[in-house]
Amino acid sequence: MLVETPKSPIVKAVQLMVILVAALWLIEVLDVLIFDNDLDEQGIIPRTWGGLDGVLWAPLLHGGFGHLLANTLPLLVLGGFVALAGIRRWIAVTTFVVLVGGLATWLVARSAIHIGASGLIFGYAGFLLVAGFVEKSVKGIGVALLVGFLFGGMVLRGITPVATWVSWESHLLGLAAGVLAAFAIATPESERVAAADR
Repeated sequence: MLVETPKSPIVKAVQLMVILVAALWLIEVLDVLIFDNDLDEQGIIPRTWGGLDGVLWAPLLHGGFGHLLANTLPLLVLGGFVALAGIRRWIAVTTFVVLVGGLATWLVARSAIHIGASGLIFGYAGFLLVAGFVEKSVKGIGVALLVGFLFGGMVLRGITPVATWVSWESHLLGLAAGVLAAFAIATPESERVAAADR
């Protein structure tokens, strides 16, 4: 009889993020080859009822392979760090950032079609920068410092309105949603230990 050994959290996190990124690349290939880039019109169109469902679709759509390539590594790394704490937590953070950041973009962003996973990426960054401090976790604070070191410049550049073709609004609002998610989802380590002892 064979008994499968449980996968490590790192393996699970890597698998999850590779599947997500592969799905995004497949969607972009289909958009280019079959849909003639028409899927991009399904993004967030602020303050229009027809653009409200873009809150769900925008993170899956990209304005070409260069746009997706620029998002691939940050999505793998930051999403992977979030997924290290468990798939359930990754789902909760992802859902919170997509809905809260996306709805905020729909409410206040300039009139344009907002697409791309970068709002989610900035949400992951915001979550990771704050969650360790909320949890009072040495490991989490270490991750926050590493994320700040590796992606701090990207975050600071991405939330300022320097380029008209960049949805800096979705970056800024995704970052804010990630910070809110840290307060809503992260639990101080002492509370987790107490709950486990009950």
